[in-house]
Amino acid sequence: MPERHKPRVLIVTPAAAKSNNGNWQTAWRWAKFLKQDFDVTIDQAWRGAPCDVLLALHARRSAGEISAWAQAHGLTHDVPRLGVVLTGTDLYRDIDTDAAARRSLELARVLVVLQEKGLRRLPAALRSKTRVIFQSTTMRQTLAKTTRHLRVVMVGHLRDEKLPQTLYQAARLLRPENGILIDHIGDPLDAELAAQARATAAACPHYRWLGGLNHEATRRRIQRAHLLVHTSKMEGGAHVVMEAVCSGTPVLASRMDGNVGMLGTDYAGYFEVGDAKGLVALLSTLRAEQLAPGEGARSGLYSLLMRQSALRAPLFAPEKEKSALIALVEDLLKETELGQR
Repeated sequence: MPERHKPRVLIVTPAAAKSNNGNWQTAWRWAKFLKQDFDVTIDQAWRGAPCDVLLALHARRSAGEISAWAQAHGLTHDVPRLGVVLTGTDLYRDIDTDAAARRSLELARVLVVLQEKGLRRLPAALRSKTRVIFQSTTMRQTLAKTTRHLRVVMVGHLRDEKLPQTLYQAARLLRPENGILIDHIGDPLDAELAAQARATAAACPHYRWLGGLNHEATRRRIQRAHLLVHTSKMEGGAHVVMEAVCSGTPVLASRMDGNVGMLGTDYAGYFEVGDAKGLVALLSTLRAEQLAPGEGARSGLYSLLMRQSALRAPLFAPEKEKSALIALVEDLLKETELGQR
């Protein structure tokens, strides 16, 4: 019996593998989830080759490919077999300021946001064709953590959207004797932010900038830390947040939609965007709990963050994301079949 033809799916992402950023991680993981049932390719462009479904990551940066797909189908909105995945910069900047990004929203047959607050940023007329697909990661064992110090890790390439200045300011407000150690992981995408990181490390022996690390090394550091700090001012749904949650490492995060959509509105670990003093207050509370073991510590903020994180972890299960993704592709294919009858 001849082998059944697998529908061809092209995932377009502006990120190359060497960038090791969120867009690439999403594309790579989605290709892995789809490959059993579909013939999947990842590329930075659609070059006109025949395919059955186009999934484009980033409404603005993939706008050229999205427009070319629409032109090939002779349509100006709701183009068949076209899904567009919205990133943080799409949702929280580009669709307000960039005509090409807004056009991508109109052209897509289906829009995808990566956390539950993303829908709020879209015009009401577009929400009916939008679905939420949480990204996923593997669960890791929660490790026993030392009480000699509070180990904090921040993960994110040095760029304006991540607002690492909040971490630098927090490090300068802390003293080495506070017992709070900060490791900062990320490539120097912005020279000025890199200079600030080096200056902070020189002034603050409790802060280290480790530069970029590979994904496995980064996950191990998240797993060993007491806390992940996430200071972004613009985020579509950060991988590192779910990786921390699924490693038994609570998150202290800026209160913005991309983080709240991942962690929940009632999560107790928020500080306001750019509020270094608020971040330091949370860190100081958690360090004080650590130094006062007993029932008070077990019922304190850290225990609450652990419980709240555990409740969110099932949202980020790989089988849940895989099921939602396959349903997305099958729905795009099904609409085409219905249109051909």
